[in-house]
Amino acid sequence: MVNKNFLLLGIISLGIFISGLLFRNFPLHEKSAIVLGTSLPLSGINADLGKDMVIGANTYFSHINARGGVQDKKIQLVHYDDKYEPENTLQNTIKLIEKDGAFALFGFVGTPTVKRVLPLITYSNIPFIAPYTGASFLRNEELSNIVNFRSSYAQEMDALVEYLNTQKKVTKFAIFYQNDDYGEEGYVALAQALAKRNLQLSAEGTYKRNTLSIRHAVHEIEGAKPEAIILVGAYKPTARFIEKVKSTFSYQPIFSPISFVNANALMHELKGNGENLLFSQTVPSCDDFYSKEGIEYRKLLSFYYPEAKPSLVSFEGFLAAKSVVKALQNIHGTITREKFLENLKHLNTYTLDNIPLHYRNAQLLNQVYLAQYHDGKFEIIQKYEY
Repeated sequence: MVNKNFLLLGIISLGIFISGLLFRNFPLHEKSAIVLGTSLPLSGINADLGKDMVIGANTYFSHINARGGVQDKKIQLVHYDDKYEPENTLQNTIKLIEKDGAFALFGFVGTPTVKRVLPLITYSNIPFIAPYTGASFLRNEELSNIVNFRSSYAQEMDALVEYLNTQKKVTKFAIFYQNDDYGEEGYVALAQALAKRNLQLSAEGTYKRNTLSIRHAVHEIEGAKPEAIILVGAYKPTARFIEKVKSTFSYQPIFSPISFVNANALMHELKGNGENLLFSQTVPSCDDFYSKEGIEYRKLLSFYYPEAKPSLVSFEGFLAAKSVVKALQNIHGTITREKFLENLKHLNTYTLDNIPLHYRNAQLLNQVYLAQYHDGKFEIIQKYEY
């Protein structure tokens, strides 16, 4: 699919890149700021995801800027709303590169949105860092300008199936998923995790992106009587689906949302009712007082965004931003894209204290945390390392 779009995007973007495509060696000595650009949903059905990612990242960037920045350059995060629509993401990305002169792209949200701009990212060779998606097509070390932060959907699915099958003796799995590239990634990852254990999917139900049309999915799944339902959607339709299943089914299955569903927003939609929910997370809970990173995050968040509530999404944005800053600080001499990528891929394992970083599988994090929601907190009950 990438190759099909190369020619079209090359024509569209020729004016942007006509002066040279050596993005890896693009120096910053004449720039007054290190501009990072992002396109994410700031309105619409996934607005909380985009807003929390910006808040988390800017919390750490603001902290560094208050101390002089990096090599006397402030870090500026330019963000545009794409409403979780791929065509908007494409236009925003072109604007970030052409108009804003972004040094790197950071924290894009969504699988279908990122897939739409992948040919442009590949063609331009601009660093593309920490997208909020676990999509398999980004886990390719041959795409050397892409550095993922979070664990993959394949790893999340493997952890969920392993726990549910071995600890809860679940053998009948269903999936509720968004009918697009994101949902397909989750579906394939779940099928692979089940096949690994000689299990098969019992039922499936879908809904259309940016809608709350979940009734058909409930009907499609109900007859199979699954013991667990894996949830691969946005938080609002996922919440409506859970509520409908709980009021319709004669029994209560285990509901297992993957990280993109946005656990904090989901619990808000469900009014704090976490009964029968098993969450998959790619970062540990931010209210863990044993974690120096969690303590620092909550302290700085309360200072720079006193009205914002801590969340797993903004905590991930914070951690990804801190990794970016550490890589920039490790650069000797002129900051270039090539040096930045090299330092990012070789960060010290303990850069984030007890959240180990190790660049493999084209990503920095390779842990999955399973949690339950109790007394307003996500309590980790199992951790898997990949």
